[in-house]
Amino acid sequence: MNKKCRKSKSENTNLEKQGWKKRFAADEPDLREAVELYKSLGYEVKFEPVVFDEKSGECKKCLLHQNFDRYKTIYIRPKKKRGRHYSLTLQNL
Repeated sequence: MNKKCRKSKSENTNLEKQGWKKRFAADEPDLREAVELYKSLGYEVKFEPVVFDEKSGECKKCLLHQNFDRYKTIYIRPKKKRGRHYSLTLQNL
């Protein structure tokens, strides 16, 4: 997937309200490796289907030539402990 391809801004609004932070989009094997890494660092991890900006010329190139269903957007948030989130962030590492 091209890094220039913009995703829909509204796709993660509800997730952000729940404390999820968008990281990046990937497919296998990078997807599995990223999930394992984030979990080992103490994060909850979820992924959602990628939403492409269909008006973008860069995205259209990928949509025509790739199986875009295999891409997932990775979201993370600190694991809850006794009703609170851990404060561990990647910037602290």
